[in-house]
Amino acid sequence: MLLAEVAATSDAVAATRSRLAKRTAIADLLRRVADDAEAGSAEVEIAVAYLAGELRQRRTGLGWRSLRALPAPAEEPGLTLTDVDAAFARMADLSGPGSSTARQAEAAALFGAATARAPPPLAGRAPGALRAGALDSAAAAAGAEAAGVPADTVRRAVMLAGATGPVARAALTAGGPEAATEALATFRLTVGRAVRPMLAQSAPDVGAALDKLGAAPGDPSGTAVAVDLKLDGIRIQVHRDGDEVRVFTRSLHDITARVPEIVAAVRALPARALVLDGEALVVGPDGVPRPFQETAARSATQGERTAAEEAELAASLELSPFFFDVLHADGRDLLDEPLRDRLAVLDDLLADAAGPLAVRRLVSDDAAAATAFFDAAVAEGQEGVVVKSLAAPYAAGRRGAGWVKVKPRHTLDLVVLAVEQGSGRRSGWLSNIWLGARDPAGGFVMLGKTLDDDDRSGWVMVGKTFKGMTDEMLAWQTERFLNLETRREGHVVHVRPEQVVEIAFDGVQRSTRYPGGVALRFARVLRYRDDKRVNEVDTIDMLRSLLA
Repeated sequence: MLLAEVAATSDAVAATRSRLAKRTAIADLLRRVADDAEAGSAEVEIAVAYLAGELRQRRTGLGWRSLRALPAPAEEPGLTLTDVDAAFARMADLSGPGSSTARQAEAAALFGAATARAPPPLAGRAPGALRAGALDSAAAAAGAEAAGVPADTVRRAVMLAGATGPVARAALTAGGPEAATEALATFRLTVGRAVRPMLAQSAPDVGAALDKLGAAPGDPSGTAVAVDLKLDGIRIQVHRDGDEVRVFTRSLHDITARVPEIVAAVRALPARALVLDGEALVVGPDGVPRPFQETAARSATQGERTAAEEAELAASLELSPFFFDVLHADGRDLLDEPLRDRLAVLDDLLADAAGPLAVRRLVSDDAAAATAFFDAAVAEGQEGVVVKSLAAPYAAGRRGAGWVKVKPRHTLDLVVLAVEQGSGRRSGWLSNIWLGARDPAGGFVMLGKTLDDDDRSGWVMVGKTFKGMTDEMLAWQTERFLNLETRREGHVVHVRPEQVVEIAFDGVQRSTRYPGGVALRFARVLRYRDDKRVNEVDTIDMLRSLLA
């Protein structure tokens, strides 16, 4: 199949807000890919990866600078999916002296063979800049529709395979729904192959979390729940097969070489085969978690470090693993067993460990005790808690109904300094807003990007966000900010600092890139505040006081 056909489907999917329309468009494409593909071809898998914003090679070595000077495009489409995948594979395999030049030559040949329509999706994928998995769930649902099998069957296979592409390929090339079902049944938990982690829903407080679980602690008819500390670290999934240990991140990147202390800790456990789920973080001598950036530095997959650099970083920032679930233990698959049984296995496994390896947990049917546990967790610097049903299986790869996270909600009143033109389904609207706080002199600070002197006027930018915006809010703010527009710079519309917005966020972290020295984590819009004036917004000093 030609790359241009995938690009056309990608455009159609981006242009519609209908999930049904997205699924139908992708399903139609996958049917055509499967029909056209030669026996043994990986084109179905490649198409799914490209639609989901991923590369099968994950990293190509290409950066944005390599893509600035592209050759003239081809007049007629001729690139096939196999052509593109092979080109990226060659780029990914290059290393050593001269590899940069050779990689640029490969890129020039690839983009020179693409039409003017094809380069944008190629350019977006080459550096790995697209949000991986942006359409992954839609691709999985479309694969189920195209193959004529239940969506749950596909989702479980994707969970166990760790990727949608191989599952779609197996289902669509099997030769009919019955054969597809049999093919999908071959995907099983395999020690050494990462599975997609179970995710948690959210609730504003412990009481709401208990309501979501259908539990009523304290009530004679209620059910006890597990309340785990929510650590502010990196999600890890650790596989052990004998002496071989592999460590994966939430996005299924293999970081084994970067975390020798985690490998050593799991190797010391009394088991031959394990799959563990947990968090890893840097803990200070006082037992308090260090800022998230220090933890993230150990697991970063961007760029390369020498062995000496890895050793130096590991010595200065030691990661401590903490486990809260077990998916496999010495030949016993535990995915479908209730949490209470998995925790029993986990507790037995970690009972004699040299150090604390278990996430601290409360099991109780007392709502007051659960709330007190949450309050204590926040007071000691933890991120919050995860409230879990003891009857729930491990719903890998999705936000299962059995886990609900609760974090303290911080809010700020900030001012909008600029807004970016939307893309995809937000085309035609003003979307991503630039957020500013007041500085001590009475002006404002922008945390996120240095403003021109004329724009700063004492403001400090503290971040950007488009999270939490409804379609109604997007329509309102588009009209509002066009009325406040002062000038444009590319896709950025600078506005008069007159609109106050209430922002929820998970924390504040240090930032050397931005003039205020801090940035917001996971900022999202709650509402626009017409009842507040800009001189009432929060100050940069207040934000700095929230730093760990």
